[in-house]
Amino acid sequence: MAGGRGERLWPQSCLQRPKHLLPIVEDKPLLTETIKRLGGLIGPDNIFVITNQQQYTATLAACTELPTENVIAEPIGRDTAAAVGLATILVKQKDPDGIFTVLPADHVIHDVDHFKAVINAAFEAAQDESLVTIGIKPTAPATGYGYIHKGEVLNTCERLSVYKVERFVEKPDLATAQKYLDSGEYYWNAGMFVWGVKAIEAAFSSYTPEVYGSLQTIEKSLQEGISLETVLKEEYPKIKKISIDYAIMEHAQNVVTLEASFDWDDIGEWPAVMRHNKKDNSGNVTRGEVVVESCKDSLVINEDDHLIALLGVEDLVVVKTPDATLICPKDRAQDIKTLVKTISDNPKYTNLL
Repeated sequence: MAGGRGERLWPQSCLQRPKHLLPIVEDKPLLTETIKRLGGLIGPDNIFVITNQQQYTATLAACTELPTENVIAEPIGRDTAAAVGLATILVKQKDPDGIFTVLPADHVIHDVDHFKAVINAAFEAAQDESLVTIGIKPTAPATGYGYIHKGEVLNTCERLSVYKVERFVEKPDLATAQKYLDSGEYYWNAGMFVWGVKAIEAAFSSYTPEVYGSLQTIEKSLQEGISLETVLKEEYPKIKKISIDYAIMEHAQNVVTLEASFDWDDIGEWPAVMRHNKKDNSGNVTRGEVVVESCKDSLVINEDDHLIALLGVEDLVVVKTPDATLICPKDRAQDIKTLVKTISDNPKYTNLL
Protein backbone atom coordinates (compact mmCIF):
# COMPACT_ATOMS: atom_id res chain seq x y z
CA MET A 1 0.00 0.00 0.00
CA ALA A 2 1.77 3.11 -1.27
CA GLY A 3 -0.60 6.05 -1.00
CA GLY A 4 -1.03 8.99 1.33
CA ARG A 5 1.16 12.02 1.72
CA GLY A 6 2.90 11.69 5.11
CA GLU A 7 1.72 15.08 6.32
CA ARG A 8 3.75 15.04 9.52
CA LEU A 9 6.93 14.98 7.39
CA TRP A 10 5.99 18.17 5.55
CA PRO A 11 7.44 20.04 3.70
CA GLN A 12 9.65 17.25 2.35
CA SER A 13 6.70 14.87 2.13
CA CYS A 14 3.69 16.01 0.13
CA LEU A 15 1.05 14.55 -2.19
CA GLN A 16 3.32 14.57 -5.24
CA ARG A 17 6.32 13.25 -3.29
CA PRO A 18 5.13 11.39 -0.18
CA LYS A 19 7.39 9.87 2.45
CA HIS A 20 7.42 6.39 0.91
CA LEU A 21 9.06 7.90 -2.18
CA LEU A 22 11.74 9.69 -0.16
CA PRO A 23 15.18 8.37 0.88
CA ILE A 24 14.45 9.18 4.51
CA VAL A 25 16.72 6.55 6.04
CA GLU A 26 18.80 4.88 3.33
CA ASP A 27 19.80 6.37 -0.01
CA LYS A 28 16.75 4.83 -1.72
CA PRO A 29 13.02 5.50 -1.26
CA LEU A 30 11.27 3.64 1.55
CA LEU A 31 9.09 1.86 -1.03
CA THR A 32 12.16 0.55 -2.83
CA GLU A 33 13.55 -0.71 0.48
CA THR A 34 10.22 -2.39 1.28
CA ILE A 35 10.29 -4.30 -2.01
CA LYS A 36 13.95 -5.19 -1.51
CA ARG A 37 13.10 -6.60 1.92
CA LEU A 38 10.84 -9.18 0.26
CA GLY A 39 13.66 -10.57 -1.86
CA GLY A 40 13.88 -14.35 -1.62
CA LEU A 41 10.49 -14.49 0.06
CA ILE A 42 8.12 -13.30 -2.68
CA GLY A 43 9.03 -13.09 -6.36
CA PRO A 44 8.72 -9.77 -8.23
CA ASP A 45 5.85 -11.11 -10.36
CA ASN A 46 3.82 -11.64 -7.19
CA ILE A 47 4.36 -8.18 -5.70
CA PHE A 48 1.67 -5.59 -6.40
CA VAL A 49 1.94 -1.93 -5.45
CA ILE A 50 -1.26 0.07 -5.06
CA THR A 51 -0.75 3.82 -5.28
CA ASN A 52 -2.74 6.77 -6.63
CA GLN A 53 -2.85 8.76 -9.85
CA GLN A 54 -0.80 11.68 -8.55
CA GLN A 55 2.05 9.40 -7.45
CA TYR A 56 1.89 6.80 -10.20
CA THR A 57 4.87 7.95 -12.30
CA ALA A 58 7.16 8.41 -9.29
CA THR A 59 6.01 5.11 -7.81
CA LEU A 60 6.76 3.31 -11.07
CA ALA A 61 10.28 4.76 -11.00
CA ALA A 62 10.77 3.33 -7.49
CA CYS A 63 9.62 -0.16 -8.55
CA THR A 64 12.09 -0.94 -11.32
CA GLU A 65 12.27 -4.64 -10.41
CA LEU A 66 8.50 -5.18 -10.75
CA PRO A 67 6.46 -5.70 -13.91
CA THR A 68 4.93 -2.38 -14.94
CA GLU A 69 1.43 -3.85 -14.81
CA ASN A 70 1.94 -4.71 -11.11
CA VAL A 71 1.86 -1.03 -10.17
CA ILE A 72 -1.79 0.02 -9.98
CA ALA A 73 -3.09 3.55 -9.49
CA GLU A 74 -6.35 4.13 -7.64
CA PRO A 75 -8.32 6.84 -9.44
CA ILE A 76 -9.40 8.19 -6.05
CA GLY A 77 -8.43 7.37 -2.47
CA ARG A 78 -11.02 5.23 -0.68
CA ASP A 79 -8.93 4.23 2.39
CA THR A 80 -7.37 0.86 3.14
CA ALA A 81 -10.43 -1.41 2.90
CA ALA A 82 -10.76 -0.56 -0.79
CA ALA A 83 -7.03 -1.06 -1.35
CA VAL A 84 -7.13 -4.47 0.36
CA GLY A 85 -10.21 -5.39 -1.67
CA LEU A 86 -8.48 -4.45 -4.91
CA ALA A 87 -5.43 -6.46 -3.87
CA THR A 88 -7.69 -9.44 -3.19
CA ILE A 89 -9.04 -9.27 -6.74
CA LEU A 90 -5.52 -9.02 -8.21
CA VAL A 91 -4.28 -12.02 -6.22
CA LYS A 92 -7.42 -14.02 -7.00
CA GLN A 93 -6.81 -13.55 -10.71
CA LYS A 94 -3.46 -15.32 -10.28
CA ASP A 95 -4.62 -17.92 -7.74
CA PRO A 96 -8.15 -18.22 -6.28
CA ASP A 97 -6.66 -20.11 -3.33
CA GLY A 98 -3.78 -17.69 -2.89
CA ILE A 99 -2.51 -16.37 0.43
CA PHE A 100 -0.99 -12.90 0.45
CA THR A 101 0.48 -10.29 2.75
CA VAL A 102 -0.52 -6.64 2.94
CA LEU A 103 2.32 -4.29 3.85
CA PRO A 104 2.60 -0.51 4.13
CA ALA A 105 5.28 0.95 1.86
CA ASP A 106 6.81 3.34 4.38
CA HIS A 107 8.09 1.23 7.27
CA VAL A 108 11.71 0.93 8.34
CA ILE A 109 12.91 -2.55 9.32
CA HIS A 110 16.61 -3.38 9.58
CA ASP A 111 16.37 -6.99 10.82
CA VAL A 112 15.33 -8.41 7.45
CA ASP A 113 15.96 -12.06 8.34
CA HIS A 114 13.61 -11.98 11.33
CA PHE A 115 11.05 -10.03 9.31
CA LYS A 116 11.03 -12.78 6.68
CA ALA A 117 10.77 -15.47 9.34
CA VAL A 118 7.70 -13.81 10.87
CA ILE A 119 6.00 -13.35 7.48
CA ASN A 120 6.72 -16.99 6.64
CA ALA A 121 5.13 -18.09 9.90
CA ALA A 122 2.15 -15.84 9.21
CA PHE A 123 1.64 -17.49 5.82
CA GLU A 124 1.48 -20.84 7.60
CA ALA A 125 -0.92 -19.48 10.24
CA ALA A 126 -3.22 -18.22 7.47
CA GLN A 127 -3.64 -21.72 6.04
CA ASP A 128 -6.63 -22.35 8.35
CA GLU A 129 -8.42 -19.22 7.00
CA SER A 130 -7.41 -17.06 9.93
CA LEU A 131 -6.87 -13.34 9.44
CA VAL A 132 -3.31 -12.83 10.64
CA THR A 133 -1.94 -9.53 11.91
CA ILE A 134 1.66 -8.90 12.89
CA GLY A 135 2.03 -7.53 16.41
CA ILE A 136 5.16 -5.53 17.16
CA LYS A 137 6.52 -6.10 20.65
CA PRO A 138 6.45 -2.62 22.23
CA THR A 139 9.64 -1.12 23.59
CA ALA A 140 8.10 2.05 25.02
CA PRO A 141 4.67 3.39 26.07
CA ALA A 142 4.04 4.89 22.62
CA THR A 143 0.90 6.99 22.25
CA GLY A 144 1.10 7.30 18.48
CA TYR A 145 0.19 3.69 17.66
CA GLY A 146 -2.91 1.56 17.95
CA TYR A 147 -2.52 -1.61 20.01
CA ILE A 148 -3.47 -5.28 19.70
CA HIS A 149 -4.60 -7.09 22.87
CA LYS A 150 -3.48 -10.71 22.60
CA GLY A 151 -5.39 -13.61 24.11
CA GLU A 152 -4.64 -17.30 24.49
CA VAL A 153 -2.09 -19.22 22.46
CA LEU A 154 -3.87 -21.17 19.72
CA ASN A 155 -0.95 -22.95 18.08
CA THR A 156 2.63 -22.55 16.91
CA CYS A 157 3.92 -21.81 13.41
CA GLU A 158 7.62 -21.86 12.58
CA ARG A 159 8.33 -21.86 16.33
CA LEU A 160 6.33 -18.67 16.81
CA SER A 161 3.24 -18.63 19.02
CA VAL A 162 -0.06 -17.74 17.36
CA TYR A 163 -2.35 -15.80 19.70
CA LYS A 164 -6.04 -15.13 19.47
CA VAL A 165 -6.72 -11.39 19.18
CA GLU A 166 -9.00 -10.22 21.97
CA ARG A 167 -9.46 -6.70 20.64
CA PHE A 168 -7.89 -3.77 18.85
CA VAL A 169 -7.56 -0.51 20.77
CA GLU A 170 -7.06 3.02 19.49
CA LYS A 171 -4.09 5.23 20.27
CA PRO A 172 -3.97 5.50 24.09
CA ASP A 173 -2.90 8.28 26.41
CA LEU A 174 0.49 7.91 28.10
CA ALA A 175 -0.80 6.35 31.31
CA THR A 176 -2.80 3.74 29.42
CA ALA A 177 0.10 3.01 27.09
CA GLN A 178 2.30 2.40 30.12
CA LYS A 179 -0.25 -0.09 31.48
CA TYR A 180 -0.26 -1.88 28.13
CA LEU A 181 3.53 -2.07 28.15
CA ASP A 182 3.70 -3.30 31.75
CA SER A 183 1.07 -6.00 31.18
CA GLY A 184 2.98 -7.70 28.36
CA GLU A 185 -0.37 -8.47 26.73
CA TYR A 186 -0.35 -5.78 24.06
CA TYR A 187 1.43 -5.26 20.77
CA TRP A 188 1.77 -2.26 18.53
CA ASN A 189 -0.51 -2.54 15.52
CA ALA A 190 1.77 -2.10 12.52
CA GLY A 191 -0.92 -2.59 9.87
CA MET A 192 0.78 -5.68 8.42
CA PHE A 193 -1.54 -8.55 7.55
CA VAL A 194 -1.51 -12.02 6.01
CA TRP A 195 -4.61 -13.89 4.82
CA GLY A 196 -6.04 -16.06 2.11
CA VAL A 197 -8.27 -14.86 -0.70
CA LYS A 198 -11.19 -16.93 0.55
CA ALA A 199 -10.82 -15.77 4.16
CA ILE A 200 -10.69 -12.06 3.39
CA GLU A 201 -13.52 -12.34 0.84
CA ALA A 202 -15.68 -14.01 3.47
CA ALA A 203 -14.84 -11.22 5.90
CA PHE A 204 -15.77 -8.52 3.37
CA SER A 205 -19.05 -10.33 2.71
CA SER A 206 -19.90 -10.65 6.40
CA TYR A 207 -18.76 -7.34 7.86
CA THR A 208 -18.90 -4.81 5.06
CA PRO A 209 -21.31 -6.09 2.39
CA GLU A 210 -21.49 -2.66 0.78
CA VAL A 211 -17.77 -2.74 -0.02
CA TYR A 212 -18.00 -6.40 -0.98
CA GLY A 213 -20.72 -5.61 -3.50
CA SER A 214 -18.50 -2.98 -5.14
CA LEU A 215 -15.61 -5.44 -5.31
CA GLN A 216 -17.84 -8.05 -6.95
CA THR A 217 -18.85 -5.52 -9.59
CA ILE A 218 -15.18 -4.76 -10.32
CA GLU A 219 -14.31 -8.45 -10.51
CA LYS A 220 -17.21 -9.23 -12.83
CA SER A 221 -16.27 -6.38 -15.17
CA LEU A 222 -12.69 -7.65 -15.37
CA GLN A 223 -13.96 -11.14 -16.17
CA GLU A 224 -15.94 -9.61 -19.04
CA GLY A 225 -12.72 -8.28 -20.51
CA ILE A 226 -13.01 -4.64 -19.50
CA SER A 227 -9.61 -3.11 -18.70
CA LEU A 228 -8.64 -2.56 -15.07
CA GLU A 229 -8.09 1.16 -15.65
CA THR A 230 -11.57 1.57 -17.14
CA VAL A 231 -13.25 -0.47 -14.42
CA LEU A 232 -11.54 1.39 -11.60
CA LYS A 233 -12.36 4.78 -13.09
CA GLU A 234 -16.03 3.82 -13.22
CA GLU A 235 -16.49 1.80 -10.03
CA TYR A 236 -13.81 2.83 -7.53
CA PRO A 237 -15.35 6.17 -6.55
CA LYS A 238 -18.50 4.28 -5.54
CA ILE A 239 -16.70 2.21 -2.89
CA LYS A 240 -17.40 3.19 0.70
CA LYS A 241 -14.42 5.01 2.22
CA ILE A 242 -13.39 3.06 5.33
CA SER A 243 -10.23 1.55 6.80
CA ILE A 244 -9.65 -2.20 6.88
CA ASP A 245 -9.45 -1.98 10.69
CA TYR A 246 -12.90 -0.45 11.07
CA ALA A 247 -14.43 -2.45 8.23
CA ILE A 248 -13.22 -5.91 9.20
CA MET A 249 -10.47 -6.36 11.76
CA GLU A 250 -12.36 -4.94 14.75
CA HIS A 251 -15.35 -7.21 14.05
CA ALA A 252 -13.95 -10.52 12.79
CA GLN A 253 -13.74 -13.45 15.21
CA ASN A 254 -10.97 -15.34 13.39
CA VAL A 255 -8.20 -12.76 13.88
CA VAL A 256 -4.88 -13.99 15.25
CA THR A 257 -1.53 -12.33 15.84
CA LEU A 258 2.12 -13.31 15.81
CA GLU A 259 4.68 -11.48 17.88
CA ALA A 260 7.40 -9.69 15.95
CA SER A 261 10.47 -8.55 17.84
CA PHE A 262 12.30 -7.19 14.80
CA ASP A 263 13.09 -3.49 14.87
CA TRP A 264 10.26 -1.48 13.37
CA ASP A 265 9.49 2.17 12.81
CA ASP A 266 6.82 3.82 10.72
CA ILE A 267 8.70 7.16 10.69
CA GLY A 268 5.53 9.00 11.65
CA GLU A 269 7.18 12.33 12.48
CA TRP A 270 10.48 14.17 12.08
CA PRO A 271 12.12 13.14 15.39
CA ALA A 272 11.81 9.51 14.26
CA VAL A 273 14.15 10.28 11.35
CA MET A 274 16.88 11.05 13.87
CA ARG A 275 16.73 7.51 15.22
CA HIS A 276 17.98 6.15 11.91
CA ASN A 277 20.72 8.63 11.02
CA LYS A 278 24.19 9.29 12.37
CA LYS A 279 24.39 12.06 14.96
CA ASP A 280 27.28 14.40 15.68
CA ASN A 281 28.83 14.71 19.13
CA SER A 282 26.06 17.09 20.20
CA GLY A 283 23.20 14.87 19.04
CA ASN A 284 22.45 16.78 15.83
CA VAL A 285 21.47 15.16 12.53
CA THR A 286 22.16 17.26 9.46
CA ARG A 287 21.78 16.77 5.71
CA GLY A 288 22.74 19.08 2.89
CA GLU A 289 24.38 22.49 3.19
CA VAL A 290 24.15 22.94 6.96
CA VAL A 291 26.43 24.45 9.60
CA VAL A 292 25.58 24.21 13.30
CA GLU A 293 27.42 26.00 16.09
CA SER A 294 26.73 25.40 19.80
CA CYS A 295 23.56 23.48 18.90
CA LYS A 296 22.17 20.32 20.50
CA ASP A 297 19.79 17.51 19.58
CA SER A 298 18.42 19.16 16.44
CA LEU A 299 17.43 17.86 13.00
CA VAL A 300 18.37 20.06 10.05
CA ILE A 301 17.60 18.98 6.48
CA ASN A 302 18.41 21.26 3.56
CA GLU A 303 17.36 20.32 0.02
CA ASP A 304 18.28 23.75 -1.33
CA ASP A 305 21.63 25.16 -2.48
CA HIS A 306 21.62 27.97 0.07
CA LEU A 307 23.37 27.41 3.38
CA ILE A 308 21.37 26.92 6.59
CA ALA A 309 23.29 27.99 9.70
CA LEU A 310 22.08 27.45 13.27
CA LEU A 311 23.64 29.03 16.34
CA GLY A 312 22.94 28.34 20.01
CA VAL A 313 19.67 26.43 19.67
CA GLU A 314 18.55 22.97 20.69
CA ASP A 315 15.73 20.48 20.13
CA LEU A 316 14.67 22.03 16.83
CA VAL A 317 13.44 20.59 13.55
CA VAL A 318 14.45 22.65 10.51
CA VAL A 319 13.55 21.37 7.05
CA LYS A 320 14.08 23.43 3.91
CA THR A 321 12.92 22.43 0.45
CA PRO A 322 12.98 24.61 -2.68
CA ASP A 323 9.34 25.50 -1.98
CA ALA A 324 8.98 25.86 1.79
CA THR A 325 10.80 25.95 5.12
CA LEU A 326 9.65 24.37 8.39
CA ILE A 327 10.97 25.39 11.80
CA CYS A 328 9.49 23.91 14.96
CA PRO A 329 10.46 22.51 18.38
CA LYS A 330 10.96 18.76 18.30
CA ASP A 331 8.27 18.26 20.91
CA ARG A 332 5.71 19.93 18.62
CA ALA A 333 6.51 17.80 15.58
CA GLN A 334 3.34 15.75 16.05
CA ASP A 335 1.34 18.94 15.44
CA ILE A 336 2.66 19.48 11.92
CA LYS A 337 -0.46 17.82 10.54
CA THR A 338 -2.48 20.65 12.12
CA LEU A 339 -0.11 23.18 10.56
CA VAL A 340 -0.57 21.57 7.16
CA LYS A 341 -4.34 21.86 7.56
CA THR A 342 -3.97 25.59 8.30
CA ILE A 343 -1.76 26.01 5.24
CA SER A 344 -4.25 24.13 3.08
CA ASP A 345 -6.94 26.68 3.98
CA ASN A 346 -5.04 29.25 1.92
CA PRO A 347 -5.44 28.57 -1.85
CA LYS A 348 -2.13 30.37 -2.43
CA TYR A 349 -0.23 27.44 -0.92
CA THR A 350 -2.10 24.50 -2.46
CA ASN A 351 0.88 23.56 -4.63
CA LEU A 352 3.04 23.15 -1.51
CA LEU A 353 0.96 20.26 -0.17
